[in-house]
Amino acid sequence: MNLDDIFNNHNEKPLDNIVADGGYCGIFRTIACVGDSLSSGEMVSTKEDGERGYHDYYDYSWGQFMARDVGCDVLNFSKGGMTAEAYCESFAETNGYWEKDKACRAYIIALGVNDISKHGKELGAISDIDVDDWKNNKKTFVGYYAQIIQRLKEIQPKARFFLVTIPKSERKDREEAENEHQKLLYEIAKIFDFTYVIDLRKYAPVYDENFQKKFYLDGHMNAAGYRFSAKIIESYIDYIIRHNMEDFAQIAFVGTEFHNERAKW
Repeated sequence: MNLDDIFNNHNEKPLDNIVADGGYCGIFRTIACVGDSLSSGEMVSTKEDGERGYHDYYDYSWGQFMARDVGCDVLNFSKGGMTAEAYCESFAETNGYWEKDKACRAYIIALGVNDISKHGKELGAISDIDVDDWKNNKKTFVGYYAQIIQRLKEIQPKARFFLVTIPKSERKDREEAENEHQKLLYEIAKIFDFTYVIDLRKYAPVYDENFQKKFYLDGHMNAAGYRFSAKIIESYIDYIIRHNMEDFAQIAFVGTEFHNERAKW
């Protein structure tokens, strides 16, 4: 076995190797998924008169598929229709997601679709973030998104954060905003330590008509679609860990009083 082929292959792209069991995601014993309907396993039903119903089936969310693959605890900090603003202004507080007893070693944040498409929230700029005090962040998408990271760091300072971009689709009306969203996530990741981008916009398949025939049900994913999402998110995180091994050497100490002075914290 040549370890460099696994851990130091500079030609490898994030989704070249699809893991079967979550790969190195298994080093996180607790993970939280912060997101909207696409993080909640939402299914769409219709009645004979065409009326639609929207149902968060968390057991079908990619987070719970991940939990079963990896064998760790995955919490759904998500709900259909969620925005970064709603998360910060009411949802997280109401559900106790800022509480220490729900602290996790890793957080996957997949927000932005509703902020862009439904609510027209100003995306803002990286200057909207006060890195010293989230209370001073501007009330833009960037300000709220950063607040989520900042407040979670208050309860779990050494947690690892994975920020998910919006995959490409055939919709051109949101393309510019989604590209800006992608750019901003990279800028946010540079501000906070141990924060990485899961760039589905760059590396995932295009969510085109052919993709949707397989993985969608009337505007949202079907069960196979959420299963697919789990596989690519697990594989992407596995890639990030393998290419940044020093960053994760002390992950077992996150949330404890211990650390090792000889290793990167």
